[in-house]
Amino acid sequence: MRQVLSSTPWVERTREFARAMRTSTRVDHGLLLVGTPEEEPWHLAAHLDDETRFAGIPQLAPVLVRYRIPEGAPAHLSIGFERLERATRGETMFIVAPGAAPESLLERANDARRNGTTILSMNTGDSDLNSIAHESLIVPARGLVIPDTSRDSFITSLESAYATTTLASDVSTLSATFDVIEHLVSTAVGESALTAPTHSSTQRRGMRDRLGRLLDSISGPSIAHD
Repeated sequence: MRQVLSSTPWVERTREFARAMRTSTRVDHGLLLVGTPEEEPWHLAAHLDDETRFAGIPQLAPVLVRYRIPEGAPAHLSIGFERLERATRGETMFIVAPGAAPESLLERANDARRNGTTILSMNTGDSDLNSIAHESLIVPARGLVIPDTSRDSFITSLESAYATTTLASDVSTLSATFDVIEHLVSTAVGESALTAPTHSSTQRRGMRDRLGRLLDSISGPSIAHD
């Protein structure tokens, strides 16, 4: 999908957004990921969790903040909306809102910003949310503009990603648009760890693990040598 979209601004824009996320989040598990009451960003949380684990950047391991906690939910899925009240400097609140952000979320984000928390948002043009966020990734509600010469490849890429051959031919719907950009953002977060200057042995191990997984996917697992 990134290859298909390389002729559009989206790849570089999501890289810039990922770099902002990386530089603003300075404590482990300091990325607070929150959606709207109607749309929890499960898909993005799962991909960010994978990318940050492979790249060795625990500060960007997402903390999924939820509006309603079902009975019996595991601890990592039981972090309620009140967590946003404790957001502080060195943490980042990443708001993913394919629809309008509720007033309660805007109030928490505004309070967190005053406490030094960096506010990032991904939305379709919510002016109230964008006025609070330090940086916003605005996904047009009308959908991505895919070059005609790339459309077939784009649909094939999506069908491969979702393991289906029944994807609707109109891939510019709001849900598909958000899904695609979420993929680009999560990939860029892992990529940013490979390009960031660091002497951390943890991050070096993360880079080796990530590159090793890539090579394994291409040529099969390598044989370890002492």
